[in-house]
Amino acid sequence: MKLAVVYARYSSDSQNEQSIEGQLRVCEEYAKRNDILILNTYIDRAMTGRNDHRPDFQRMLKDSNRKEWNFIIVYKFDRFARNRYETAIHKKELKDNGVKVLSAMENIPDTPEAIIFESMLEGYAEYYSAELAQKVKRGMFETRRKGLYQGGGLLYGYKIDGRKIVVDENNAAVVRFMYEQYANGVFVRDIIKTLTEKHIFYKGKPFVKNSVYNILRNEKYSGVYKHGDEVVDNMYPQIVSTDIFNQVRRKVAANKYGKKSVKTDFLLRQKLICGNCGQPMCGESGTTKNGSRIYYYKCYGRKKQLNDCNKSMIRKEVIESLVTDTIIQKLSEPSLINIIISKIMQRQEKSICENSSLSLLIKQKKQVDTSIDNIVAAIERGIVTNATNKRLQSLETQQ
Repeated sequence: MKLAVVYARYSSDSQNEQSIEGQLRVCEEYAKRNDILILNTYIDRAMTGRNDHRPDFQRMLKDSNRKEWNFIIVYKFDRFARNRYETAIHKKELKDNGVKVLSAMENIPDTPEAIIFESMLEGYAEYYSAELAQKVKRGMFETRRKGLYQGGGLLYGYKIDGRKIVVDENNAAVVRFMYEQYANGVFVRDIIKTLTEKHIFYKGKPFVKNSVYNILRNEKYSGVYKHGDEVVDNMYPQIVSTDIFNQVRRKVAANKYGKKSVKTDFLLRQKLICGNCGQPMCGESGTTKNGSRIYYYKCYGRKKQLNDCNKSMIRKEVIESLVTDTIIQKLSEPSLINIIISKIMQRQEKSICENSSLSLLIKQKKQVDTSIDNIVAAIERGIVTNATNKRLQSLETQQ
């Protein structure tokens, strides 16, 4: 009996499991009529046939190397692939493994003419796929041109009315609040804190930084939707003005790239302790209303809300200048200078002694090596006594 496997595929969510069941049923009937035993089934769901990035398809090609079956049965050849180039490559690979692809619905005779007929079917499958993609693209363009909703995720602040996207006033007010606050120099974390205190959440949970930044960067809120080089201005109603959107976008970009392009050393990091709660003071940065960067130290306990500490933030340049000035003042005192000089001299003398000891050890080692070489030379000349052996052992121990 001939042995085979079945490969089934559907390409989009508009098709479903019934499509797979129908393909399998037709393939099984074909196998039964032709006295073929089906050993396995490979199925790819919601996978396009225009490329071979399909898990079960790749698994099937790999399994063909074991040469346990001779045929692959498909509902139609377009289930195998819709790309003639990849079809030719994979059929050659299968042919080398002794495997042939059979179509349950397309009766191709086992004659030389079958090569032309099969190529025609594969060419038509690729043409159909390309034409369908073009029609879908054209349909989506027309949908965008009319300002109609195309499906998929909907932005916060909008809702659907029929097929049109309209403003959801309740959430739109939150979006405007975010833009206005950020434009006025309020940090995102403080915006989130205010919204949380007002019990305003996103999908039932408090806003997080990424979700707020995504809103602040999304041009659709200014009424503009871009798809490649195409600009659509009648799909998303404007929630924030163009001026405030551009102002916020510049501030977001400045904050984003400012952190990466400017590296600031906090001299007192891991050295400065909060006088209120004992937590370390950590380095922080922010942006003023005019877009300039400021740096300061903030209590870690207050930052992470580990306690009720209300220690105020300290400007970086203020506290670092105070500390460095104090250190310089202390180091300038004559009594301390004498102590420092004394410590330096002691360290230098110790270093000299250590270097002298090392030099002596190196010299001694050279002497031992020379003595060993002399005794070995004597042994090689035949001068072997108990004395030479004992001396050699003693020198090797010293070495």
